[in-house]
Amino acid sequence: MTDPVGGLTPVSTRVMNLATFLAQSARRDPDGIALVMGDVRWTWGQWNARADALAHALQTRFRLQKGDRVMCQSQNCTEMMQAMFAVWRAGGVWVPANFRQTPEEVAYLTQASGASLMFCNAGFPDHAAACGVTTLAFGTAEFGPSVDVITAENMGQRPQVAAVDRDDPCWFFFTSGTTGRPKASVLTHGQMAFVVTNHLADLMPGLTGDDASLVVAPLSHGAGVHQLTQVARGVKTILLPTERFDVAQVWDLVRDWRVSTMFTVPTILKLLVEHPSTARADTSSLRYVIYAGAPMYRVDQQKALQTLGPVLVQYFGLGEVTGNITVLPAHLHQTEDSPQARIGTCGHARTGIEIQIQDDQGREVAPGETGEICCIGPAVFAGYYRNPEANAKSFRDGWFRTGDLGHMDDQGFVYITGRQSDMFISGGSNVYPREIEEKILTHPAISEVAVLGVPDPLWGEIGWAVCVANAPVAEEDLAAFLDGKLSRYKMPKRFLFWDALPKSAYGKITKKMIRAELEARGMIA
Repeated sequence: MTDPVGGLTPVSTRVMNLATFLAQSARRDPDGIALVMGDVRWTWGQWNARADALAHALQTRFRLQKGDRVMCQSQNCTEMMQAMFAVWRAGGVWVPANFRQTPEEVAYLTQASGASLMFCNAGFPDHAAACGVTTLAFGTAEFGPSVDVITAENMGQRPQVAAVDRDDPCWFFFTSGTTGRPKASVLTHGQMAFVVTNHLADLMPGLTGDDASLVVAPLSHGAGVHQLTQVARGVKTILLPTERFDVAQVWDLVRDWRVSTMFTVPTILKLLVEHPSTARADTSSLRYVIYAGAPMYRVDQQKALQTLGPVLVQYFGLGEVTGNITVLPAHLHQTEDSPQARIGTCGHARTGIEIQIQDDQGREVAPGETGEICCIGPAVFAGYYRNPEANAKSFRDGWFRTGDLGHMDDQGFVYITGRQSDMFISGGSNVYPREIEEKILTHPAISEVAVLGVPDPLWGEIGWAVCVANAPVAEEDLAAFLDGKLSRYKMPKRFLFWDALPKSAYGKITKKMIRAELEARGMIA
């Protein structure tokens, strides 16, 4: 590539291998506690030595070459963290699956990514069998050699750390597949180095080795990116001792380890805030409780602020940009609905990111007008792996198209209206479910809700609200409560009450799953 001003060709595009973050922290604080899970304690020096040993085995025993993809099927564990850095150090590409997926789903991810090697927790023999590739086990298993044994056999050996360029893949970040099959977003060493720097600047400024981070979400996706950021600053990582999510245990760990940072999603944060044990919890060490993955409803946000204090940080972004689109820092979260509060915003542009709200032709719309949220910047991924059709749909004139609808005010704060796929048209008018859901959730009896459009012979589509109630409430009660709060064309025509809303493996309420459940119940065709 030639520089249009000076006519210069870049001398080098080489960047730091991401595994160097672990080596640097081990060099600075070799005896400091780095990783905790139950009774297990790894120092930075031990973690780094284990990553070295495993990387050496990957290169020498399993002949891993630079660019080879390596699957991982496991719930959170120390060996998973070891394997991630070993794969990068050896030059491989990390391809984690959400551990709640079925063997058939993980087999598809293995095939779609072209992975030739797999790390698999001993508790998932069916997944190992379904994938049909060379498998290394976390724990003792019949389907492959144990990572602990491999590590012990290679302890003290040093791998050849792979030299990488800015655009060399390091992570295949699979989308959750809300439309069609999951797609592999290709994340690169250069992109991820920017993301780590950006997370530290925008989400968690001032982290040091005195901090501790508690993992309450699967390391396969956003939580794994968050923990990579912690490693870069020598922050100790605390894993839950089992895959069971126990809120009282979470608060015990926060107290015992003086946890200062957590990454979560709104549904988990809601569980944490509303659990009876929270009233007795010592949360004084918390500095940054970061939530992402979906917008947080205002009533839930207010309760979290009242319970935990001014520690909430929100970011908006997809896996394709590794969360790097907007940030709403702690000092911009406000409990009171004052005229100065920007209620409903997901924040302003992240450092180094530019955002536009665009119409269907790719033209920027005026402040306050609804359009598609698009962005450019170093956090944007390299594209979908072997999927030119998806790439063509996702990029326009260099802008990444998120598929999310929203608007921007004249000061650059972004407000998400919803997914393009969630919007429906009733009587010729666009209806955005999120606005309706916000209003419904102000009713004291409603704890969760999802509004979606269903076919109607007269209006084209009408809204149905699927609700979870924590106290008795009738359809007519909700309709009366909303009367005057919504335009008539936005008013749901039906209110359904379920015991729970279906959630994806990532803890998100997805309209696709709710629609499928309605079809299974014979309520819609």
